Amino acid sequence: MGHTLDKYGVWFPNEKHEWYDKHPDTVTEEEFKALVKDFEEKLQDFDEIYFYHNPGRFHALYKRLLKKVKIRGKIILFTHKDRIT
Repeated sequence: MGHTLDKYGVWFPNEKHEWYDKHPDTVTEEEFKALVKDFEEKLQDFDEIYFYHNPGRFHALYKRLLKKVKIRGKIILFTHKDRIT
């Protein structure tokens, strides 16, 4: 996933955005609330949400986001694409 979530929220394959370099440590509380809202609104209609998770490099921002969203029960963390069934 990289740091794409930090600025634009959830991206679907047909979306294009300008490249940027925003580290998750620089996300403000207001931006975080916008990320939560974007995540919930764009993904609420899905039954399952697969979210890539590298345990050694999973930023605290993403951990916090996944705990905060109302749809957290639909989220399945995976570490390798061959684990998606």
